[in-house]
Amino acid sequence: MSTPIAFLKGHGTENDFVIVPDADNTIELSPAAVAALCDRRAGIGGDGLLHVVRSAAHPDARHLADEAEWFMDYRNADGSIVEMCGNGVRVFARYLQRAGLVTEGDLAVATRGGVKRVHIAKPATPGGPDGDVTVAMGKAVLPEGDVTVSVADRHWPARNVNMGNPHAVAFVADLAHAGNLYEPPPFAPATAYPDGVNVEFVVDRAPRHVAMRVHERGVGETRSCGTGACAVAVAAARRDGLDPAATGAPVTYTVDVLGGTLVITERPDGEIEMTGPAVIVAEGEIAPEWLAAVTSRG
Repeated sequence: MSTPIAFLKGHGTENDFVIVPDADNTIELSPAAVAALCDRRAGIGGDGLLHVVRSAAHPDARHLADEAEWFMDYRNADGSIVEMCGNGVRVFARYLQRAGLVTEGDLAVATRGGVKRVHIAKPATPGGPDGDVTVAMGKAVLPEGDVTVSVADRHWPARNVNMGNPHAVAFVADLAHAGNLYEPPPFAPATAYPDGVNVEFVVDRAPRHVAMRVHERGVGETRSCGTGACAVAVAAARRDGLDPAATGAPVTYTVDVLGGTLVITERPDGEIEMTGPAVIVAEGEIAPEWLAAVTSRG
């Protein structure tokens, strides 16, 4: 590995990512390499890594190549592979737009959680900031069974919501009750989430307007979580007695995260759409000898 490797840095509501374009899937990214790249002191820094690969070139996405040209090979900051990342899809789409690979309008992105439909809006004013990105996040699955999450001596019932990845949504009186969220909040029963879980703590701000903090599995607390915001909106709607499948009318919640605001709409067919910003902030090159060294340790 002797050729410098291009990278970009981007974020969606301050959920930030290292972006590695690799259309032909020629760059080996071991868990150790991903963790090193996402390290905020010794690497580039990020909550995760977006490996940009053509679907036809990746074994995990070849079966989706007829539906989506591009595959988001997403990794958490610890190097673990994850099914989906809602904020990541928006930033992924913004990268494709910036690189001239797609234009404003509709596109499809392959993920391990399936093909996601994306819409890149035009700027609100000609020459103004990039338009928001909307992602069709799929349908929520609401597994049966009681779940509890805990922080110190506090315990809350949580709603089990799966958005292609697992979430436990707890409504609390004060977001400070979530603690520092460095470590995964304990949950019970253990069988509810055999592979770990993202835990959201939620307070009400106004009708159909909530705020959240989140511990993302494999990362810790992040400034935003797109699938988490969707899970929160669904949990809040059900708590409020709202089910678009029953009423025939879409339901929209505004969800404040630490890094900004996302707008989540659940439609009568169950499809959930998430709208928010996506920003590319920097680009450069990764020193190949450094990446080779950390990869050799993986």
